[in-house]
Amino acid sequence: MDSTDPGAVLACAERLDPARTLFIVATKSGTTVETLSFFKFFYNQVADALGADPSAPSTSLRAGRAGEHFVAITDPGSKLADLAERYSFCATFLNDPNIGGRFSALSYFGLVPAALIGVDVDRLLDRVLAVARACKPGVAVEKNPAAWLGAILGELAQAGRDKVTFAISPAIASFGDWVEQLIAESTGKEGQGILPVVGEPLGLQDVADKLHPYGYDRVFVHLRLDDPLLSPPPPAEEGDDVPLSVLEAASHPVARLHLRDVYDLGGQFFLWEMTTAVAAHRLVINPFNQPNVEAAKVQARKMVAEYKEKGALPSVESSALTPETLNEFLTQSGPGDYVALQAYVQPTPETSAALAALRTRLRDRYRLATTVGYGPRFLHSTGQLHKGDAGNGLFIQFTADDPRDAPIPDEAGSPESSITFGVLKAAQALGDRRALLDAGRRVIRFHLGGDVVGGLTKLNQALA
Repeated sequence: MDSTDPGAVLACAERLDPARTLFIVATKSGTTVETLSFFKFFYNQVADALGADPSAPSTSLRAGRAGEHFVAITDPGSKLADLAERYSFCATFLNDPNIGGRFSALSYFGLVPAALIGVDVDRLLDRVLAVARACKPGVAVEKNPAAWLGAILGELAQAGRDKVTFAISPAIASFGDWVEQLIAESTGKEGQGILPVVGEPLGLQDVADKLHPYGYDRVFVHLRLDDPLLSPPPPAEEGDDVPLSVLEAASHPVARLHLRDVYDLGGQFFLWEMTTAVAAHRLVINPFNQPNVEAAKVQARKMVAEYKEKGALPSVESSALTPETLNEFLTQSGPGDYVALQAYVQPTPETSAALAALRTRLRDRYRLATTVGYGPRFLHSTGQLHKGDAGNGLFIQFTADDPRDAPIPDEAGSPESSITFGVLKAAQALGDRRALLDAGRRVIRFHLGGDVVGGLTKLNQALA
C-alpha cells in the first residue's frame, strides 16, 4: 500500500482474504501516518474475519489472534516496536538505526519481504558483495563503478544537466520507483538537486534532423536486463536502444548498465546508494538528511487538526479545467525547469495511462522534463526535492471526488474513528500545496470531479 486514497485502500481490502494474509508493517520512525493508518484499518479487517476473542483483556484487543497476521520492521524503541509487542505481532525485526530509510533496501526493510516472496537471499547478497568489492576504498575511480557514475552525475549536474532520465527494461521497471526516491531525497536540498525522471517514454520526433523533445539539461541511464527468459530482446529492448543511440550521437550523455538477470538488482541497490552519496559529495550537500520533508507533514497535521475542530477542511479554490489556464501557467517555464504532475487520485491502470499521455504531450510541446507522482506517495519520494531544489519545478496538482470512503480507526481493534482516508488524503494534498507555496514554488490545482480520466484526457487533447 502506498496510497491513502480510499478507493485504493478498499480495492486492496476487497481482493484479500484477511484471515489468510500476512501484513508487513514497515516504518523506520514507527510514526509514519500512512503506515499506521493502514495497520489500524487492516488489523480491524483481520479481527472481523477471525471473530471476537472473549478472552482478550479489553475491547481494544478484541481479537487476540489478529496480531499473528502482522510483522513489524522498524528501529529499536520506536512506537511501532511498542505496538508490535502490545498487539502480539507474529515477529518484529529491529533494524540498524544508523541506516537511513531510503538506503535500507539491503537491510531488514528489503530483505524480509524478499525472503517471503521466495527470493534466494544468499544469491542476491553475493551480487551485492561483488559490487561492494569493486567499490572498496583504494580502487581507482575509473575502475570503481560507483565513484565513476557518481562523479559523472555530480559533474553533469554542476554543468546544468541535472535531470537523470531512466530507460529501464520492462521486467525491472519498478526499480525506477526505488531509485527515484533515493536520488531525489538525497540530492534535492540547499538549492540544488538531481531530478530523477522515471517512466517518461523516450521521445524522438525526427531522426534525420535530430529534432527531439529534450533540452540540454538531461543525462540518460539505460538499465537493460539481458535475461532472455524475462525480457526478450526484440522489440522491447531495441525500442530503447535506437533513440538512445540517436540521442548519444546528438551529444547527449548516455550511461548503459547491463544486468545478467534479476539477481543483479542486488548489485544495483548497492551501486546506486554509493553513486548517490558520491554525487551529493560533489554537490557539497549531505545525502543522508531530508530537511524539507517535514514541511508538508506539519501543514497536513494543521489541516487534520482543523478538520477535527471544525468538521471540515479549509476550502481552496481550484483553477478552471481548461487548456488556456494550463497554457498560461506553463508560460512561466524556462530552460532547466521541469513539470511535476501530482495526482491525489486513486491509482488505476486507466488513470496511469492518461497521466502518461499528458506528461508526454507536455514534454513534447514545452521540451521540459516531466515527472508523475501519485499523492501522497511522492511526498516520501520526490517531495524533498520539490521544496529543496533551486525552484525549477512547475507543480500541477490534481484532486478528485472520492466515490467511496473508508474510516481510519482511532485505535487498532476499536470501531471508533474520527477521520477517514479521504480526509487524510485531502489534508495531505492541501498541506503539500501550502508547503510548496511557502517555499516560493509555482503551483496550480485542478479538481477533476468524478471523471479523472476524462479530465486528464480533455487537457491532453486540448494541448495537441
